[in-house]
Amino acid sequence: MYRFLTLVFFLLTPLVTASSDYAGRPEVQEFVRELAEEGDFDERELLSIFKHAEYKQSIIDAISRPAEKTLTWAEYQDIFLTDRRTSSGVAFMLENREALEEAYRVYGVPPVIVTAIIGVETMYGRITGGYRVLDALATLSFDYPPRSRFFKGELKQLILLAREEKQMITDLKGSYAGAMGLGQFIPSSYRHYAVDFDGDGFRDIWNNPTDAIGSVANYLSEHGWQRDADITFAVDGARVPEDVFNVSLKPSKSISELESLGMKAELGMLDKDQQVSPMRFSGKMGDEFWIGLKNFYVITRYNHSKLYAMAVFQLSEDLKKGSDAIVAR
Repeated sequence: MYRFLTLVFFLLTPLVTASSDYAGRPEVQEFVRELAEEGDFDERELLSIFKHAEYKQSIIDAISRPAEKTLTWAEYQDIFLTDRRTSSGVAFMLENREALEEAYRVYGVPPVIVTAIIGVETMYGRITGGYRVLDALATLSFDYPPRSRFFKGELKQLILLAREEKQMITDLKGSYAGAMGLGQFIPSSYRHYAVDFDGDGFRDIWNNPTDAIGSVANYLSEHGWQRDADITFAVDGARVPEDVFNVSLKPSKSISELESLGMKAELGMLDKDQQVSPMRFSGKMGDEFWIGLKNFYVITRYNHSKLYAMAVFQLSEDLKKGSDAIVAR
């Protein structure tokens, strides 16, 4: 480990006094002492960082607002499976074809899946968040008790990544919860899974689609993505007991068990001992029944929601059709 040579990575322009005066708060000073001991930082340098941190009431408002009603799959489709998101995704694929193909070669994740995740997360980089991540994580660490412990952990990761990447911490932007870049990585995910895919010395997931593409593909690969394996498929589950479906995102039912319940035609090609996840969705035409395979579960590691994973899958199918249509012209 090494100490900062200067504060050039952190200090910008004149100091702005935060409404909460983070640097002067005892709990922040205790946090600074702990980080200095763990990460070989100078306490004075760390306190200088917190002189720049600003409390944002809008962040507290955003994370504290009552949870919206649970969306159905039909409502989820209206948000993420649109002509605009598909056409914009096809354009993104054409613009970044080489990076997507290289990510597939290295990590085994298809271009349409990487593109679909970036499309669902940030509309291909159009909506990445305008908060300084330092402000977001300081506010949530010290002024949002319900999840203070989690966000303090992410704040530590942010400070470490700024040092590692030699970036000014006040330049890093993201969502109100501290998610960053085209793929919306929180700081801990950035440090573990972001990659410098173009080799320029900086894992730039904010402004460099090549690095964002490689990072998303690496994230999925590290979570067990199976190259060229299927993701999910529809079945006729109308006569199967309801308690079979939506038991767990993680595959937990064997093929032989499902066959014994009447799902035979659709499952005949799969290994009898293979574990899968039977899922039920409330779709536009009524209930839909799907079988989630290992790769579907891997997508849920990015966002722990079967609706999210299904949106990524179906958007990827639309992107495939859209790009194939262009090639066929």
